[in-house]
Amino acid sequence: MPKPERHVFVCTQQRPPGHPRPSCGANHGSFSLYAALSMELDQRGLFQKVQVTSTGCMGPCHRGPSVLVYPEGVMYAGMQESDLPAFIEEHLVGGKPVASLLMPQEDWG
Repeated sequence: MPKPERHVFVCTQQRPPGHPRPSCGANHGSFSLYAALSMELDQRGLFQKVQVTSTGCMGPCHRGPSVLVYPEGVMYAGMQESDLPAFIEEHLVGGKPVASLLMPQEDWG
């Protein structure tokens, strides 16, 4: 496999019911986001250029799902499946982060 141009981490942390902190997997539906992103990249022929990995907690649980893109170190908050076309075209293909989806500065500064 060639070295990917970008690596996308999608938080799928799932805390048990009643836990005092929310989690991207249990409270924000990140499993379906992860699956949809993986499928969309494959359908567009980008799977060799962009690697997608599910991960545990990245910190700002209340803003989930959290999505982190390297090598830029750009974190997104509250991404939904409906945001994927813009995210893929603008950031993963075009190289420009989607400003409206960025994690607020106070959570990822």
